[in-house]
Amino acid sequence: MTGAADGSPLRVAVSMLTLVRGGMGGSETYARALTEQLGSTDEVRAEAFVPESAAGFTTGIPEHAISKLRVGPSTRERLASMAVIAGRASSIRRQMASNDVVHYPFTVPAPRPNPSQASVQSLLDVQHLDLPHLFSRAELAYRSRFYEGFARRADAVVTISHFAKTRMVESLGLDPERIHVAHLGVDTEKYTPNFGSRENFVLYPARGWPHKNHARLIDAIGIARKSIPDLTLVLTGGGLDDLGSLPDWVDRRGLVEQSELYNLYRTAGALVFPSLYEGFGLPPLEAMASGCPVAASNAGSIPEIVGDAAVTFDPKDPDDIAAGIIAAIERRAELTQAGLVQVQKFTWSNCRDVHVQAYRAAVKEKQS
Repeated sequence: MTGAADGSPLRVAVSMLTLVRGGMGGSETYARALTEQLGSTDEVRAEAFVPESAAGFTTGIPEHAISKLRVGPSTRERLASMAVIAGRASSIRRQMASNDVVHYPFTVPAPRPNPSQASVQSLLDVQHLDLPHLFSRAELAYRSRFYEGFARRADAVVTISHFAKTRMVESLGLDPERIHVAHLGVDTEKYTPNFGSRENFVLYPARGWPHKNHARLIDAIGIARKSIPDLTLVLTGGGLDDLGSLPDWVDRRGLVEQSELYNLYRTAGALVFPSLYEGFGLPPLEAMASGCPVAASNAGSIPEIVGDAAVTFDPKDPDDIAAGIIAAIERRAELTQAGLVQVQKFTWSNCRDVHVQAYRAAVKEKQS
């Protein structure tokens, strides 16, 4: 491993062969930003590996698309792609063999590294252990094997909040010294704060996954409309058709272009974030960067991320969610200023630096 021995840049293979482009929520934002940042430091020389179905995903570093490898969103499709990767593991490992470290941003070690290479796993949360009733048996088995099993063997683990780290130590028995906390970041240059007028809607950008808590949010908006009669709700993200029939004051937009999301952040009366569980939770910070007041859940990592710059509420209580939304709208001027300060604490360059530390720690662990 020359990078660890002679002070030259560490060579890192960023293995993203389980990537389902457009179907993995905030983890995609994280992986794309990380590859961009790795291209901006002299401490590592990184290259990305993606399935053919996700070609063009990477920014900042060279990308290798593995031909004839296509990955779909269902557990069955993912297992099928794992079988393909396993069958071609030797040839893929040869393509990665010049690297000192293999990093798996999407958690699943596909394929496993060569015995001489250090390994780093990104494990963003252990939601499947904390909220198992939200997962199918197949998904629980998949995560038990590919998430938990490798977390105990990887030379270093990266996670994205102190909350997530604590849960990994408690639930998996991981050595806390092997877990590196890399808070995600916000590129504030891409967001323009709006200090002027805002429209009478609240925004929730989230996929239609059960833990995102859409049903209670819709109940809460119905309650809030008793105080703010014309209030509406805008939903963005994939999988929203699974929510079924919705009231006519809900605007279900689905997947939107980034430019449209920027505009929604700039014009919304408030961002509401009622998630039951997050390893991090980027939308509240993106809203803060846009000058948008935030009302957010007090569950999981969210209080760690929003600090005192948001109104927090009990996400299991629609009345409390409604009260939080109303308070955020009423406290707009105060929350806007607090949010602009809070978001400055979270940068992608800091996130990158923690990853570089994890790579070096993994090499050291491998050599010990």
